[in-house]
Amino acid sequence: MQKLFYFASLFIFASACKVQKSLQQDSKLKQVSTVQQPLSFEQQAKQSILEKPELIPAHVGISLFDSKTGKFLYNYQSDKYFIPASNTKIFTCYAAMKNLSDSIVAFEYLPDEENIALRFTGDPSFLHPDFEEQRAYDFLKANAPKITIVAPRYHATAFGNGWAWNDYDADYSPERSPMPIYGNLVYFGKNGNRITVTPKAFKDSLVIFSSTEDGRYTINREKDQNSFTVEKSNRVFNGTAIPFVVKKEMDQLMIPLLEDTLNRVLNYANAVAVDQPNWKKFYSQPTDSLLKIMMHRSDNFFAEQTLLMVGNEKIGMMDDSKVIDTLLKLDMKGMPHQPRWVDGSGLSRYNMMTPQDFIWVLNKMKQEQPWERIKTIFPTGNTGTLGGLYKGYENKIFAKTGTLTGHVALSGFVITNQGKELIFSIMVNAHQSAAGTIRKHIEQFLTTVISEY
Repeated sequence: MQKLFYFASLFIFASACKVQKSLQQDSKLKQVSTVQQPLSFEQQAKQSILEKPELIPAHVGISLFDSKTGKFLYNYQSDKYFIPASNTKIFTCYAAMKNLSDSIVAFEYLPDEENIALRFTGDPSFLHPDFEEQRAYDFLKANAPKITIVAPRYHATAFGNGWAWNDYDADYSPERSPMPIYGNLVYFGKNGNRITVTPKAFKDSLVIFSSTEDGRYTINREKDQNSFTVEKSNRVFNGTAIPFVVKKEMDQLMIPLLEDTLNRVLNYANAVAVDQPNWKKFYSQPTDSLLKIMMHRSDNFFAEQTLLMVGNEKIGMMDDSKVIDTLLKLDMKGMPHQPRWVDGSGLSRYNMMTPQDFIWVLNKMKQEQPWERIKTIFPTGNTGTLGGLYKGYENKIFAKTGTLTGHVALSGFVITNQGKELIFSIMVNAHQSAAGTIRKHIEQFLTTVISEY
């Protein structure tokens, strides 16, 4: 009986130990299972973007692509069309990187001891304040007693299709032209109570209706003429830049402006010169110096003129619609969806592109161009139009913003903490929130992608 009790007690003890061990193992499994796993791309997109109250009524597209594997990691409405705003500059930038040489052609010329024939090619850097070195100006100032300006191969309009008509006096939408000068802007500054005007040729076009003694005034321009008025304002005037009207005929404005700048008389041949093999090219600025400003500042004028310069090189004329058609048929043949591409800057709301289209172009750019070149041209964290965003993620993101009223876009490259090289495009249309709020939601998504994947 005592033996039976002993064995029974031993069995009970062993069973209890086994149960306790089992409970301990189960507890460890529960602890392991509670370790938070990274959210999927879909879950993160919902949490950061798609389920935000500001974005639920909006039109949103997201595409995430692994450039090394050539596979999409996540797509949400990425085959739908969106108004891309300044993301359009990615198309323009790709076309320029592929078709322009390492330096910008300031003009083409026929050398002669007594007379130089010039044909301008759309270079926006001529006497632009962004460029201290002015090789083209120095050349024109120093060479030949006579200069004849030949009609350019230009078939574009001053404004792009679909631009807002009331942006005519905004510094972000100067008129396009074959012979830009000073960025096609009049710069108004102040020296004490005196208003300064550059170029000086527009000084007589300034009409002062109000006193400038208290410094509170503004300067406006008439819609269709180069008439600038000083009017009373509640704000202190600290300088402004206003586009001037580019006359259709070059001898009505552009050549007189150049004459005034060079302080010499120029001849003008209002006829397109027959192409000759001895036309030479005069180069002004490094191409990438222009592209960097275009992408970092999102400069619309530089973008428009860049597209025209691509046209001059690729099809022999500055014609935005024809060069776009050529680029889509040749350089960009094979895009997943046929875009509607109408201008170089993205000012037009006629542009219609899909996130997958941007993935395709960016991937093609990465395949064809040195990575260091791309990194220099595109803004990184907390630089350019990404200023104030992606702090601490410098050299982890290289991207182009896009903003129009109701529309926000961001497309580019990210390098994750695990070294993965991803291409992304996020587009938001028809929102009614502040653009900064939308950008913060996109930032939350992308910084999570960088940190966790």
